[in-house]
Amino acid sequence: MKRRELIKTLGAGAGGALVTLARRRPEFAAPRVRTAVPDAALQEDLGARLGEAIKYPLQRLADAAPELERILKRSMIHTPPRFAVSEIRCETVMVAMRDGVRLATELYLPPALPAPAIACRTPYGRGEDRYAGAFLSFARRGYVVISQDCRGTGGSEPDSWDYYVREPEDGYDLVEWVSKQHWFDGFLGACGGSYVGQTQWHMAMHPRMSTIVPEVSGLGVGINTTHLHMFANAYGRSVGKGEGKIAVPYSELEGQMLKETLATGYFNAPLHKPFSEALLKRFPNLRSLPPSEAKRWLWEHYCSLTCAGRAEFVKQATGAKNVTMLEVESLSEIFPFQISHDRHTLPHPRPAELVKSFHAPAMLRTGWYDWGLNDALGTWELLMQASPEPMRSRCRLFIAPSAHNMPGYHEAMAEHPELHHAYGFFTNLEMQLRWYTAVREGKIDSWPTVIYYLMGANEWQAADAWPLPEARTVPLYLSAGGRLTTELPQPFAPDRYTYDPNDPTPTVGGSIVSYVYPPGSVDVSEVQKRKDVLTYTTAPLERGLDVVGPLRLILYASSSAVDADFAARLTDVFPDGRAIQLQNGVLRARYRNLEGEPELLEPGRVYRLEIDMWATANRFKRGHRLRVDICSADFPRFDRNTNRGGEAGPPVTAVQTIYHDPDHPSHLLLPAIGSSWPSNGSTTE
Repeated sequence: MKRRELIKTLGAGAGGALVTLARRRPEFAAPRVRTAVPDAALQEDLGARLGEAIKYPLQRLADAAPELERILKRSMIHTPPRFAVSEIRCETVMVAMRDGVRLATELYLPPALPAPAIACRTPYGRGEDRYAGAFLSFARRGYVVISQDCRGTGGSEPDSWDYYVREPEDGYDLVEWVSKQHWFDGFLGACGGSYVGQTQWHMAMHPRMSTIVPEVSGLGVGINTTHLHMFANAYGRSVGKGEGKIAVPYSELEGQMLKETLATGYFNAPLHKPFSEALLKRFPNLRSLPPSEAKRWLWEHYCSLTCAGRAEFVKQATGAKNVTMLEVESLSEIFPFQISHDRHTLPHPRPAELVKSFHAPAMLRTGWYDWGLNDALGTWELLMQASPEPMRSRCRLFIAPSAHNMPGYHEAMAEHPELHHAYGFFTNLEMQLRWYTAVREGKIDSWPTVIYYLMGANEWQAADAWPLPEARTVPLYLSAGGRLTTELPQPFAPDRYTYDPNDPTPTVGGSIVSYVYPPGSVDVSEVQKRKDVLTYTTAPLERGLDVVGPLRLILYASSSAVDADFAARLTDVFPDGRAIQLQNGVLRARYRNLEGEPELLEPGRVYRLEIDMWATANRFKRGHRLRVDICSADFPRFDRNTNRGGEAGPPVTAVQTIYHDPDHPSHLLLPAIGSSWPSNGSTTE
């Protein structure tokens, strides 16, 4: 890419973010706008953009919705109870699904019936303590609560659990059952996060569903080109019933399995793994199709199956007796690589068509350090583009300073009590109650479309859309001497590092789910000193800078290997030297063309790579610096590349070369709202 092509990244307003969803799912690609600006005008245009004060101030939630801000500040229950604890009646019923299998369902019944209802479907135990307290609080405020063990878990039939594949029909059937009960007054909401959040999307397809509040959840439209590794093995062995399950909570099992986790996770798959004989026997037409076409055909067929049919398919394809998280993660070997893990929540060949079937508006809740943030934001964009009215305009997005059901941003926690909360429904019950009331009373318009937390400033903000229309996508260029600067690159020599799969750059925190490693903001300054990490840092800021929105790194790189991973991370460097991780992303280079086919690298050839670094909202304070670091692993968060491209043999080291010259201008695309930028000629310490 020549200099002239840089201009395409400099669209005004949210232009830089218009392709966010297209990068996640090619079928949503919007036309890219290319502005023909001559080279002579480029430097002047850049200077004007970087020097111009932002004309769109952020909107504080305290000004837009002060009562919501007050609720979020303390996470206390303000709505008084209507009934005493002794007045709530609890009973267990076995609810039959369409195939006759019965699911254990706990009911919390207030004395005044009929009443509005709240449903929760979980594989973690319908009577789990943290849930039960919240359910009782809901019931004391006049709601019937329905808590159901997912099929094959807890007290539900049968004696084995199939992860994800049975939930679409069971979720719909539960709503159907609720709608026929004498105690039901017509309002049905839902609650819960993670897997429990995923089960709500199925309920949203029933016309009697009133609203869903999926936390740390999405429809699988975000694409991850590497595989989940840490935590997944412990989860797969501990949750649900069935052969090989271990009666140890995954929160404990992860630590017990740490040695196994650190000794495994080597990726060396061929571009197209041969189908199993079982699949070829069942679908002989696969033999005559090109590999990519065969994978697409197989995915569309899989989407057309019933839930029972999909469970049978996965077991036949993998040879497993039960479907676990690990089997679902492995399905990328037989389906197109763009089909991510959570697409199996509601399998559909065209997500835009899928969301047209939704009836219930969603309060979509996520966190800046959730491991599925990219998918939650991709799901939001999909809902805004393709879901039907009036549902679309009644959806809301909430982004907390949290990780996956845990606190996330740890800086200044002593001064800001809101940072101690995970913002799940059981820790933020009042917000949940207010949302249900707004839906019931037709007052959703009183809620901002987007509520998010601005880290660094430690303030709740409101917005009319996401990504923020007022954000400008501005490039910061990688330069010689470890500089990150607004200046256009000069003809400098490239930088190099050596990646060793047997000593991969380690995970130390960030957007992860773990009970061994600390999720959320961590100091990564020691990791950045490793020889297999390159860093690029701005000069100290003269004034505060707000960065709110999607992050992307355009990286020009080559490798000595035929396959390689490239990881990029943005950190907030404090005056005392701490480098606090904000967000990162990893690209497996064989999947560099998200709209095309996987392809190995030609060693030594320079490639233009786009690394999706997800998104953040952070105020870089005066005297702080921005830093980007580049490496080739985030292990054990994701699996590690052996660099062999599917060829048998032990892992090999790879020399990775990062370019930053006029013909290869590697740069970070930053969604900037603040008014301060590093001066020209910025340097590191």
